[in-house]
Amino acid sequence: MSNDSFVHLHVHTEYSMLDGAARLGDLFSKAEELGMPAIAMTDHGNLYGAFEFWKKAQSTNVKPIIGIEGYFAPQGRALRAPFDFGTPAVDDTSLDGAGRGRYNYTHMTLWAENNVGLHNLFRLSSKASLEGYYYQPRFDAELLEKHGKGIIGTTGCPSGEVNRWLQAGNYDKALSTAATMREILGQDNYFVELMDHGLGIERRHREDLLKIAKNLNLKLVATNDLHYVYPEDARMHEVLLCIGTRSTMDDPKRFKFDAQDFYLKTAAEMREVWRELPDACDNTLLIAERCNINFVEGQDLLPSFAVPAGETENTWLVKEVEIGLNRRFNGNKIPKEHLERAKFELAVVEQMGFPGYFLVVADLCRHAREEGIRVGPGRGSAAGALIAWALGITELDPIKHGLLFERFLNPERISMPDIDIDFDERRRSEMIRYATHKYGEERVAQIITYASIKAKAAVKDSTRALGFPYALGDKITKAMPPGVMGKDIPLSGIFDPEHDRYGEAGEFRDLYEDDADVRAVVDTARGIEGLKRQPGVHAAGVILCKEELINVLPVWRRDQDGAIITQFDMGACESLGLLKMDFLGLRNLTVLDDTLLNIMSNRGETVVLEELGLDDPKTYELLARGDTLGVFQLDSGPIRSLLRSMNPDSFEDISAVLALYRPGPMGVNAHTDYADYKNKRKSQVPIHPDLEKPLAAILGDTYGLIVYQEQVMAIAQEVAGYTLGQADLLRRAMGKKKKEILDKEYVPFEAGMKERGFSQVAINKLWETLVPFSDYAFNKAHSAGYGLVSYWTAYLKANYPAEYMSALLTSVKDDKDKSAVYLNECRRMGIKVLPPDVNESDVDFTAIGTDIRFGLAAVRNVGVNVVESLKVSRVAKGRFSSFGDFLAKVDVQVCNKRVIESLIKAGAFDSLGHTRRGLFAVHVESVDSVLDTKKAEAIGQFDLFGTSDDFSDDSIGGVEVSISLDEWDKKTLLAQERDMLGLYVSDHPLFGVEHVLAMSTSMPISGVADASDGAVVTLGGLVSSVQLKTTKRSGDRWAIVALEDLEGVVEVMVWPNTFTKFATLLNDDAILLMKVRIDKRDDEGPRVAALEVSVPDISAAYSGPVNVYIPETRVNAAVMDSLRQILSAHPGTTEVHLTVVQTDKFVSVKTDDKLRVAPSPSLFADLKALLGAACLEAPVLQTS
Repeated sequence: MSNDSFVHLHVHTEYSMLDGAARLGDLFSKAEELGMPAIAMTDHGNLYGAFEFWKKAQSTNVKPIIGIEGYFAPQGRALRAPFDFGTPAVDDTSLDGAGRGRYNYTHMTLWAENNVGLHNLFRLSSKASLEGYYYQPRFDAELLEKHGKGIIGTTGCPSGEVNRWLQAGNYDKALSTAATMREILGQDNYFVELMDHGLGIERRHREDLLKIAKNLNLKLVATNDLHYVYPEDARMHEVLLCIGTRSTMDDPKRFKFDAQDFYLKTAAEMREVWRELPDACDNTLLIAERCNINFVEGQDLLPSFAVPAGETENTWLVKEVEIGLNRRFNGNKIPKEHLERAKFELAVVEQMGFPGYFLVVADLCRHAREEGIRVGPGRGSAAGALIAWALGITELDPIKHGLLFERFLNPERISMPDIDIDFDERRRSEMIRYATHKYGEERVAQIITYASIKAKAAVKDSTRALGFPYALGDKITKAMPPGVMGKDIPLSGIFDPEHDRYGEAGEFRDLYEDDADVRAVVDTARGIEGLKRQPGVHAAGVILCKEELINVLPVWRRDQDGAIITQFDMGACESLGLLKMDFLGLRNLTVLDDTLLNIMSNRGETVVLEELGLDDPKTYELLARGDTLGVFQLDSGPIRSLLRSMNPDSFEDISAVLALYRPGPMGVNAHTDYADYKNKRKSQVPIHPDLEKPLAAILGDTYGLIVYQEQVMAIAQEVAGYTLGQADLLRRAMGKKKKEILDKEYVPFEAGMKERGFSQVAINKLWETLVPFSDYAFNKAHSAGYGLVSYWTAYLKANYPAEYMSALLTSVKDDKDKSAVYLNECRRMGIKVLPPDVNESDVDFTAIGTDIRFGLAAVRNVGVNVVESLKVSRVAKGRFSSFGDFLAKVDVQVCNKRVIESLIKAGAFDSLGHTRRGLFAVHVESVDSVLDTKKAEAIGQFDLFGTSDDFSDDSIGGVEVSISLDEWDKKTLLAQERDMLGLYVSDHPLFGVEHVLAMSTSMPISGVADASDGAVVTLGGLVSSVQLKTTKRSGDRWAIVALEDLEGVVEVMVWPNTFTKFATLLNDDAILLMKVRIDKRDDEGPRVAALEVSVPDISAAYSGPVNVYIPETRVNAAVMDSLRQILSAHPGTTEVHLTVVQTDKFVSVKTDDKLRVAPSPSLFADLKALLGAACLEAPVLQTS
């Protein structure tokens, strides 16, 4: 290394979140440009970016040095209190202080000299979090002594312990501290660190530092406290600090750096600063030469599975598969095809070294079932493995369903297997605990994720930090092009003519050019966009390792729940050879289990889902009607319309719906083509006539369409002679869309087809078809696995409606919007949902005959413990005959005035014959009269002479009471019921007028979620609340109106211009129509803004025929067939008048008298979804 060079050893990357702003790519690029031989990373208290930092360096000529600016506890890591240095430092602006010379921790710079040191850094960082967390993860001298081998350290920045003693005026303590560190790390491994950013706190004690170095014979090392790469990033970095500390740039007390040169300085700049101490710069090169670390990728770190003596993991797996196949075929002869497939799969698994993996996963599934934890039938490509089916990991026979093992584990491309498991969401944590207990807490961890600052958030954060009003940030984000498939255009793309969506951002660029404030915000936002914001936890990922994890990578403990989490993300973990498994919590498995319990409780029947056939007529009738609200994956309005069009009659159709209802296939109309081909509304068109017969077996089930990735593989095998392993590699290559890769792959594909006699035209046509489809063709194994859950939920809804809907309502009890939708679905299905009742209700919703009873825990202020206590009293002492009898029998914790009041208002005492108003008038006096007795009972002091007469209807606790028979009016009753339950249950103010609203609106409120961005629609419903607001600048009034119909509630923003016109209509309990615009550009969900407000005419109930208007251009076989299906799905006695709208006249069309309907909001919604929002209103004809 040149002696005029320099190496930056104190570097805060973006992994020092909301403090460091040095992006790794920029860091290496600039260091390489400046000819620097190496660069370090020393992030605050973590090693989050260490693997990525090392990986990034491999494509450069810059050596990576892995380090950390750790938090050190002079007081010892066990003591959770500040350390007192005696005298506060002058000019100290750090965030570490606790006041008056006390500090929660100090700083220490450490680097790994070699791989021993690297793994010791892992241990130090991990144990600092696991054992020493106090404001930050802290290590101490004991840990450093234990794990100091291979580590080089320094006295640190001005926040280091040596410097803190000097700032406190105690040179002797500073000297002894340095001597201790030298003894721990070694003479040649401890340096005196010097910094100079022109700050007094750095220069004031430099002579003392030099004196310490001389006295202890320590070398000097110069560093720059690098927080960003380029000098011009200083302003952006100030804003980032404001975001991290939630302050603004105009706040004089904000945390800030008192200099502007924390960037990647050139060697010349650094040597100029330290021209009088050149050896301090030379030593950066010395340290860089000494530091040589390496990560070992692809290690064998899969957890070991304990097998019986005399067995290996491989021999035991073979035996387990044999046992499983015999179980699957009930002891009957196993088909030859299954035996051969199992033999092939086992050979591949053994060759790749994964037998233990399958045994581990099978053990997890076995344990779950033994503990009564429902396991999903399979997700992802694992359902293609026959041995997974044999081991009970999945529930689909892959041979029967045409699923391919090579899609899961390709023998021609060694990669880690990936089996994800769904569990009942309530008990997912139990499965993580089991894995932790079985394989050891030190070998199991959840996986970190990093939230980054996205474009819109960058704009909003910059707006706030720069001190601009919220409205400016809102204005800027609204000008951004809408997201596509959940992904926004980056701010850089808005200004890059080469970006695919550049053309959509003209409005944004105009705004940027015309407004200086917008430019200030956007320029700042571009600087922080993409930086790491905070660590999180992968929703499902769990790491299992055969070694103690901190010997492989660093971990951290999340303070709020104690979860152990890796410091490396999923990609790094897998690269190192760690096994990642997804433990997913699936709400629908909870619903399935609760439904089965409801069936047993309500009907005394036992249903075993795994033993059901896949041919239940009632299930397919429900699917064909589109009555799938609440059915897994088939819940949305558009997919219900697709089901009606498709008319499913086999499990293959369910699997196809899940695969086709996604942006890719829908973009080329594959979903409607499938429905039309299936129902013979269109003739199938082969890819090429020469291919029709060869591909018939592969595409027959999907009516000539490529729907699944497995079909792409099977086609390559059939017509081009590929092995399935080669075909999987081809599929992957096609999905990458890179021309050079596609050109290379085309050569053997073309040769294989020519060898089998296909024409060049057929070859080209098939290739042109396969390439785009391979990108969005779906994994059939996943589609079939989830299709099975869809079938089970549909089966239960069709055959056990009350039991299923009660379980479904329980699963969404904390989501009032979803609860309203499913409550309305119960009404549509003819299921009566009864209010809560002290004699009938359980904790949650329960099926009682063909009705559903509300759970008591759903009542506001009534907790689960109260309900469980009430149930115990009800079972032990008998049903409650009166209010007095209730108070006599329940425990003291139930006799709480707030609880009793809530139960009264919710109607839970109605069945006892009392009015709610009457009970409300006496409940305080009644509770007071029994409390003393209850409290005495609770501590064992019983009145041996007391009798139950003390609790008669006329006397409660010996106090005479008279319960009035007067009742509140209906409006008050319903309002209180809604207040206690969050929903209208016994009745609804909109009952009787829902048809009027359905005729006048574009969609129900629940349809807002599926509406497109910028859509202008009409909503109707009841105003449940009005929040009046005032703008800060102008003082104009506006309002947030909660509008509710039978299916949901939405908050509508009524901005000042609209509010001024319609303020008099915005009253609680008013029934209104609102023309609104839906804005979906914000990550926080749809925002609805009112444009017009009106009052519908609800004076007359719906009568007469249903008039449907259809434009002549829409009249075709497919539309008419769909219309017939919709009408059939809503049978009733009302006639349907169909009118075809031509340019200048109406043409009436006679409809079958059998197609009479029951007018309902769901009928009108279905008609509008098919024919357009205006299909129920006569249009104005054109006149010549």
